[in-house]
Amino acid sequence: MNPTRYDVVVIGAGPAGQQAALQAAKAGRSVAIVEQQREVGGDCVHRGTIPSKALRETALQISRARRTVAEVALPPMTPLASLLGRVTDIIEQHVAVQDGQLSRHGVAVVHGRATFTSPTHLEVQPVRGGKRTVTSSIFVIASGSVPRNPPECPVDHANVLDSDSILSLDYLPQRLVVLGGGVIACEYASTFAQLGVEVTVVDSGRRPVAFMDDELVDALLAAWAAAGCRHLPGQTISRLVSGPGGCAVHLSGGEVVSGEKVLAAMGRVANVAELGLAAAGVTLTGRGHVAVDRAYRTSVPHIYAVGDVIGFPALASVSMEQGRRAMRHALGMPVPEEAPVTPIGLYTIPELGQVGLTEAEALQKHDTIRVGRCRFDEVARGQISGEREGVLKLVADASGERLLGVAAAGADANDLVHLGQIAMLGNLPPSTFVDAVLNFPTWGEAYRIAALSLQRADAMRWVSEVA
Repeated sequence: MNPTRYDVVVIGAGPAGQQAALQAAKAGRSVAIVEQQREVGGDCVHRGTIPSKALRETALQISRARRTVAEVALPPMTPLASLLGRVTDIIEQHVAVQDGQLSRHGVAVVHGRATFTSPTHLEVQPVRGGKRTVTSSIFVIASGSVPRNPPECPVDHANVLDSDSILSLDYLPQRLVVLGGGVIACEYASTFAQLGVEVTVVDSGRRPVAFMDDELVDALLAAWAAAGCRHLPGQTISRLVSGPGGCAVHLSGGEVVSGEKVLAAMGRVANVAELGLAAAGVTLTGRGHVAVDRAYRTSVPHIYAVGDVIGFPALASVSMEQGRRAMRHALGMPVPEEAPVTPIGLYTIPELGQVGLTEAEALQKHDTIRVGRCRFDEVARGQISGEREGVLKLVADASGERLLGVAAAGADANDLVHLGQIAMLGNLPPSTFVDAVLNFPTWGEAYRIAALSLQRADAMRWVSEVA
């Protein structure tokens, strides 16, 4: 059978791949997107972001009920499916929207496993039927990632689960051991702890999500402690024993942690094992990610890579922009200057959001800075909603005229930091928030309080204080 030729072929129909495909189609190119799964959307839609956030929303509602109404306790053996709300409907609606976008722009969706046979040819093996070959002068690898499961942690998807299988549990466990201190580990630990599960986090690092501002991590650890979630830092696994009676995790320090179930969330690796990258001439980094330049070109100039396959930050929002920018570069279209600041959002409980420099990073670069804060119990919105545990933090240069970073922990933190992001992009001084008229009562009021705090003498910080 003769190869089918397209101007552009994208591997993977997750957020990054879809944006790359749509950008090419809008430019008038013939485009195929190859997706191994039955539906588009990738792990983000089917196993990651949407299902996990649906469970988190249930945990938040239970947490609010405990604070405002009465003690709420889920009965033993609660079916996990009953806590996922309308997740099936949400996924179906989301997939329908994505299918509609691809269809409207004439993007062909080819289902099957993709393997390069040369730098210009891709073999596609569907679940049923014979193989077919597609060829192109432009390829984009957006195949996402898969859970990293080291040999000392044998995942059986029954007692020891990974981030792809944790939501397939039949019932809510009474005790859960979470292995890892990254984003996925922290988000699931927070959610299950708020659902009343006895959670133990085994973390090889000194602190979880260490790339976040220290004050935000402190807020997360405090919330874990209040929910009865135990954090064990600086621990590695020497042995994991799983059986009908539960799991026993033997730690490097000699302690044995037991749990009904174990979640292995020790990072993810690029999903490239079956892509035949050697045949295409594409090289990987030492960590197994696809190596790319600033334009997202691989070692083969007409093959690009975006999203989780290239590593940190592996966020859907960033991956979508990578896909769009990579395709514009591939097609010779103008590529806008890259945004100088990109927000990072964690859907732990509490939410953690930041944009720009952390306080520690700002001190390293500027020696002297100003830090202003607003506690959520200082604003009417926090008092009304009962969401008093939270903070908005502004980091500025020594003059207080240039905003270097914004961080927030608490309700709606990831929405809240966007206001600071826009101020940074517009080079607006923090005093803008003092003079601006903001709706009342809203979380935006926190910016005025934090900006006023920034002007006080005690807002100054020197690198010598933390050296």
